[in-house]
Amino acid sequence: MNKDFLFLHLRDLPYFRAFLRAVESSYYQDLPLPAPVYDVGCGDGHFASLTFDRKIDVGLDPWRAPIHEAKRYGAYTFLVQADGSRAPFPDSYFASGFSNSVLEHIPHIDAVLQETARVLKPGAPFYFCVPNTRYLSELSLSRLLGKGYTEWFRKISRVHHADEPDVWQERLERAGFELVRWWHYFSPSAMRVLEWGHYFGVPSVFARILTGNWILSRTRWNLFFTRKFVERYASPEPVENGTFTFYIARKR
Repeated sequence: MNKDFLFLHLRDLPYFRAFLRAVESSYYQDLPLPAPVYDVGCGDGHFASLTFDRKIDVGLDPWRAPIHEAKRYGAYTFLVQADGSRAPFPDSYFASGFSNSVLEHIPHIDAVLQETARVLKPGAPFYFCVPNTRYLSELSLSRLLGKGYTEWFRKISRVHHADEPDVWQERLERAGFELVRWWHYFSPSAMRVLEWGHYFGVPSVFARILTGNWILSRTRWNLFFTRKFVERYASPEPVENGTFTFYIARKR
């Protein structure tokens, strides 16, 4: 039975994050992830807890608070607080790995990719997704407010790398990977819904501060109209001018 990823994410996250994560969750359902599995930048563990029906062997994240929160989801066998460029594992330890919407936030990306390659076995698949150049070029308010707004949005979303596949291919090859396949997803119109969600989603911030939850009522009836609005943008189908890119790489 297929999971309703859109509802599962909507009941826990602001809608502008939820419908993007729902698309990404769907991609992993048909991808092989032989154990042991390595999650680079596991965060609070929410994504893994919804996406996978089994525990991921190791989740690594440099920040203490998300690692602490990840424990309550129970999505990982082991959680490790460490920088991705200094992973405390032996060479060729993991049989597969992934990093969901994380690598774009890492300034020292080359070091993290090299270290990830070190701890993966030869031939191990490595999956990741990141925004591309259209993440910034398709912003609606940039047309009105110019480059200043674009750079401000990049800053608030903490995106250091919004690049095209040729740039990522060079990075991967330098690190010891080969790029097997990629596809763009999340249309420009979906990106603009995400953009405006940063502003319309402010009430969720107050709910989080006051209650510890993004969503006060996690029921289907409460989320009915939100779902109706975003589901047209939550297609997992590849889009030629998509604003995000999913990559399948392999350790050489």
